Amino acid sequence: MTSVYTDLMERGYIKQLTHEEEIKELLEKEKVTFYIGFDPTADSLHVGHFIALMFMAHMQKAGHRPIALLGGGTAMIGDPSGKTDMRKMLTKEEIDNNIAAIKKQMSRFIDFEEGKALLVNNGDWLLNLNYVDFLRDVGVHFSVNRMLTAECFKQRLENGLSFLEFNYMLMQGYDFYVLNQKYGCTMQLGGDDQWSNMIAGMELIRRKAQKPAFAMTCTLLTNSEGKKMGKTEKGALWLDSSKTTPYEFYQYWRNVDDSDVEKCLSLLTFLPMEEVRRLSALEGSQINEAKKVLAFEVTKLVHGEEEAQKAKEASEALFGSGSNMENVPTSTIGSDRVGAQLLDILVETKIVPSKAEGKRLIQQGGLSLNDEKIVDFSRCLNAEDIIDGSFMIKRGKKKFNRIIVE
Repeated sequence: MTSVYTDLMERGYIKQLTHEEEIKELLEKEKVTFYIGFDPTADSLHVGHFIALMFMAHMQKAGHRPIALLGGGTAMIGDPSGKTDMRKMLTKEEIDNNIAAIKKQMSRFIDFEEGKALLVNNGDWLLNLNYVDFLRDVGVHFSVNRMLTAECFKQRLENGLSFLEFNYMLMQGYDFYVLNQKYGCTMQLGGDDQWSNMIAGMELIRRKAQKPAFAMTCTLLTNSEGKKMGKTEKGALWLDSSKTTPYEFYQYWRNVDDSDVEKCLSLLTFLPMEEVRRLSALEGSQINEAKKVLAFEVTKLVHGEEEAQKAKEASEALFGSGSNMENVPTSTIGSDRVGAQLLDILVETKIVPSKAEGKRLIQQGGLSLNDEKIVDFSRCLNAEDIIDGSFMIKRGKKKFNRIIVE
């Protein structure tokens, strides 16, 4: 059994952990069953989940057994961690639909064949719990005073924390206990914002079952300024190609700040650390070569090599010496839209979310039609703007869309 601990430390995954020496020895000498929880609050995972999947994949490659826990039960409540307001309440039907979509995505990163990993739903044991029995059996092990010191609750107390959400820690702790009893799960992994919840589950097992249990958090994906990465003008950077196209996904990583290249290569690819360090040491314009490698490797993991290659070719067609425009983000309009206001067309094709946003872009000098900077809100699409059946829209310095006129 090869220890994965050193590799995880070197790549910058591990942020906090309990019982450091015990965990190091355990990962070196035994096959550990561990879990990471994912609440199905949307029908796709996003980049924030991707780092957790990579954490899980590194552990599996080293011979350990992952449990991917989908929160069909906990999503009915919503995790207050890192939130200033209460989450939107989802119906059971919405949650079930989200779970089905997320299961497909996870299989790209985790090998679920022949018992190498498990995928379970905590709704199987949480939704039929007797509340009084649960309080007597589990709630008795939790101190309210201690819970109120948890960071996930402290930041919500000023704005109001519902009793519904206050139960979340008990439920997540119970998840760890159930997985321990059913599958011999001894370790929970997760984002660093889950530390308080993870400690609660570990302590519940140690008190209630008198068994060893451990927790280890991974660093959150933030940029050099400490802000979460993965936010775009359209919202989250999704792993679903219908929500974030492979080209948009590729371009996000192609355009990261120079200072974030090493962290992203370390956490979001399987490149050897020797290669990561070589690429990250490039300076000046050469760092762009490292960004191209980063964008291709991450897009390949999420969308497959074929889509990554298409995104790379589209990017080179716009910014390099390439000429294949086939994979540039493309929309289609009817020929009857010739003569219509350009802003209306951009809203219809969802290139800009609203006319107000389009006007803001124009005011800032950030919108171009072909090579012409647009300065007039009422600018219309004219027949002479259409070259070989299409025209190009540019937003800012690096965001291009091709619109075909049929």
